[in-house]
Amino acid sequence: MAVFSALALWLSLAPPSSGAIFTDPWAILLKVKYTYAQNAYIPQFDNAIKALDNQTVVLKGYMYPLEEAPRHEFFMLSYYPINICFFCGGAGPESVIEVSAAKPIPYSTKLIRVKGKLRLNYKDRERLFYILLGAEVQP
Repeated sequence: MAVFSALALWLSLAPPSSGAIFTDPWAILLKVKYTYAQNAYIPQFDNAIKALDNQTVVLKGYMYPLEEAPRHEFFMLSYYPINICFFCGGAGPESVIEVSAAKPIPYSTKLIRVKGKLRLNYKDRERLFYILLGAEVQP
């Protein structure tokens, strides 16, 4: 059984050259180191995180909409439920991702899965560390 668990983990974190879709990038993204200076969080992306840049990923998380609407093209996705997320609770900036959807996604208070292209934010201090582009809801 342990062999199958190890194989499943390896496949979910397979390197970009394999053409695999990363199915649990949170295991890597949550480990980012960062500092706080000049009123901004500054990430220091290690090689494991850099390997995810510009790759297709599938993320599970909680929708944090920026406006009241039944559907959203731009929202934040939190690893943690809203009551403990970065914006409302005690989680850090590594636990949220900006999401730009390919088409509007219905609002949900439940855990959702989205697939899209992950981009690392190296410079823009007005945005989050991670940005998911062309996101689509996954079953």
